[in-house]
Amino acid sequence: MEPIERLPHPADDLVARLGRWSAGRGPLYLLLAARLRRLIDEGALPPGTPLPPDRRLARALAVGRTTVVAAYDVLRQEGRLVRRQGSGTRVTRAALAPEPEEETRTGPGAPPRVAETSNPLFLHLLEAPDDVLLLSCAAPTGPPPELAEAYRSLVLPDGDLGYHPAGLGALRTAVAARYSARGVPTGPGQILVTTGAQQGLSLLTRLLLAPGDGVLIEAPTYPGALDLVREAAAMPLPVAVGPDGLDVAEAIRVMERHRPALAYVVARFQNPTGTVLPPLAGRRLVEAANALGVPLVDDEVLGDLAFAPHPEDRSLSSYGEVVSVGSLSKVVWGGLRIGWVRGPAPLIARLARLKALHDLGCDVPSQLAAARLLDDFAPVLAARLDTIRAGHAHLRGELARLLPSWSCAPATGGQTLWVRLPHGDGVSFAQLALRHGVAVLPGVTTDALGGSVRHLRLHFLLPPEQLSEAVRRLAAAWEEYGRGPGIPYEPGSGIPYEPGSGIPYGPVRASLRAVTL
Repeated sequence: MEPIERLPHPADDLVARLGRWSAGRGPLYLLLAARLRRLIDEGALPPGTPLPPDRRLARALAVGRTTVVAAYDVLRQEGRLVRRQGSGTRVTRAALAPEPEEETRTGPGAPPRVAETSNPLFLHLLEAPDDVLLLSCAAPTGPPPELAEAYRSLVLPDGDLGYHPAGLGALRTAVAARYSARGVPTGPGQILVTTGAQQGLSLLTRLLLAPGDGVLIEAPTYPGALDLVREAAAMPLPVAVGPDGLDVAEAIRVMERHRPALAYVVARFQNPTGTVLPPLAGRRLVEAANALGVPLVDDEVLGDLAFAPHPEDRSLSSYGEVVSVGSLSKVVWGGLRIGWVRGPAPLIARLARLKALHDLGCDVPSQLAAARLLDDFAPVLAARLDTIRAGHAHLRGELARLLPSWSCAPATGGQTLWVRLPHGDGVSFAQLALRHGVAVLPGVTTDALGGSVRHLRLHFLLPPEQLSEAVRRLAAAWEEYGRGPGIPYEPGSGIPYEPGSGIPYGPVRASLRAVTL
């Protein structure tokens, strides 16, 4: 397998950046124009940026072509876009955004460095609160009572500056003890406390990757990891995930041929497929990576969320040298921004020095609360597992009742289902689902091979009544999706017509004359 750069198709990338553009009130073409205007003015679409052709963007957004034509025309009249036959649509050089900075460009052979996310998983979190049900970002909907109690009972240290770039000693000791109890001997010096697992991954990519470096990565995978690979201007080396997790034989061939600077996997309850790497396959992967000198990172954020105990459930770190990343966000609460990296002490020391450049350490009260929780973690984990098992059964039941043509295997842990649509594609359906008030994660945004086009990732962490309502909205969206656009001027486009003529009037008429009715 040759190294490939599988950045999203320009239309898919723009769709991701648009976020919940259609969730407001008003004609669709004006809502689309408003969101494009914001992206241009904020600099997310710099001057000279080419925009997708009308038909391609319309197909990705599940709207008629006239909606896109009208939105583009509004921005053309404002001077933000220029449209020329043969050269397409581009952001005008006179737009408000500055030219791209030189440091965002990389050397020959390296992918472009991406300075900000276009990942819908994160962009949905940046939207103002509304009535859209989020099945896109999977995390507990609220903290457990034990967390509030931990904060109430904590005692702040006396005579302490409060700066601990590597983490508070008590929490590093508690995390290390958990690894040791699982058969992975670990000392506090092998633990770095981070602001969530995402920061842990970010520090690792910043330390270990240079522009153009190869990164072995699963396809599909956690989209937040893909963002970090792109930020580093590294080259994804995607290896397919099957029913038993990563294709380890192919992963070893890729490591032998390309000697990547980093390999990133989710061995247990893989995100987004939910698969579990068998123990023998895990051992082969670790031994091969160690023999070839490839740093292997195992994302263990979901590792505790097994629906039932399994006697062979082991951490990859038990087979050899592995850098593990974990957090409390999936068992406790996403608002408790405590994560960690476990690895060799020299690597942890380097990561701590890098972290000191950014924040001088996580806040001490949160670390004290986390250490208190880990002292008696079993009841917290048991309660969370009861909740997600019930949510899993409820979501599968609702999907079988209202969307029987959709297929998904039951999960054995984690917090999401990997759903396959019988036809169509996840990106355009996700756009239609948004207009019905539910956000889902299209599979293609997780896949550096460009596959998983018909897949969606759905989580089952909402309360039962909200899960039922979300599936009801998805079923309504799917019924509309199956009908297709039908006519060029689709209902709800919001494009005004001259009474009785069937022809739009006002500023959009000239741009629409070329559309065949």
